Amino acid sequence: MNSQTRFEGLEVGYDVPALPGMHEDDIQTPCLIVDLDALERNIRKMGDYAKAHNMRHRAHGKMHKSVDILRLQQELGGAVGVCCQKVSEAEVFARAGVDDILVSNQVRDPAKIDRLARLPRYGARVTVCVDDPKNIAELSAAARKHGTTLECFVEIDCGRCGVRTPPEAVAIAKSVDAALNLRFAGIQAYQGATQHLDKYEDRQAKLNAGLARVKDVVEALKAEGLEPELVSGGGTGSYCFESNSGVYNELQCGSYAFMDADYGRILDKDGKRIDNGEWENALFILTSVMSHAQPDRAVCDAGLKAQSVDSGMPFVHGRDDVKYVKCSDEHGVIDDPKSVLKVNDKLRLVPGHCDPTCNVHDWYVGIRNGRVEVLWPVSARGKMY
Repeated sequence: MNSQTRFEGLEVGYDVPALPGMHEDDIQTPCLIVDLDALERNIRKMGDYAKAHNMRHRAHGKMHKSVDILRLQQELGGAVGVCCQKVSEAEVFARAGVDDILVSNQVRDPAKIDRLARLPRYGARVTVCVDDPKNIAELSAAARKHGTTLECFVEIDCGRCGVRTPPEAVAIAKSVDAALNLRFAGIQAYQGATQHLDKYEDRQAKLNAGLARVKDVVEALKAEGLEPELVSGGGTGSYCFESNSGVYNELQCGSYAFMDADYGRILDKDGKRIDNGEWENALFILTSVMSHAQPDRAVCDAGLKAQSVDSGMPFVHGRDDVKYVKCSDEHGVIDDPKSVLKVNDKLRLVPGHCDPTCNVHDWYVGIRNGRVEVLWPVSARGKMY
């Protein structure tokens, strides 16, 4: 389907914020725009890194919730598949033909388990995390009902869900191995709290502390003849540690592709922000100045309904003469001490937290050389069941 057919009948400003071929100045705001050159460079860089370190990279779909961007990660970066957090989110990717899907979470509600067990019918290898022996019987029964096979990761406690001791992990792995229509595939050990520590040394120390537990579990499983095929984890803030651990063989990085203000401020081993060399900002909230009644204050049209501020305010990309300082539902307040902005000026905001920001938008507008090249739906928006 060509772009003209795909968007036929859609009205700019009502259905979509822009159409392919439009100039960036004509995009309706507020909306999400993607610098396609920066996005592609980020994706290739992570792909090259994973390949050089003999790691699988399973891109985290909860970040962008986009089938189109996942396909780009597969084509340009060699991503083997996708991580999802919810069954409905995983189903979006399964229906789109993605053939290796990890629900990196526990699934316990009977209706959700039933839907999960149906996903392999789309042709996907489907893996789910478990940390409770009772869950195994539930998963097995549903898989048998639908004539499918579910693979299971035993989740190790890295600060959220998961078991803490090698005997617990071994007991669950054995139960999975013995269950009908289930297959023990490995270990989930994603250290979420490690990702956002500012200092490289602090992230390394935190990771190393958790790594000792993961190593103990791996050795205990090997002793029982249950060597894990995959030891999965690693995010944008820690992937360099997992990939050099000698234990992990799969990364789950997501935010590297877009970057946001929260991730951007963390420091690499040389003490530089990781959005200043390691990765590039590729995702922005495009916003317009709608009021400048006060000489030192502008108001833009990107407020709380256009973004998440759980990790702090966005920053204005490429400028140090103005600063986004606070927001309400529909308005963003920008300090403009020299009164350099004027009504209808457009600004690129780097969101504080990309994941929940993406989830409040319907579309990504892909920009190259000042023009709209592509329009991508946020395919799994709102899929939180």
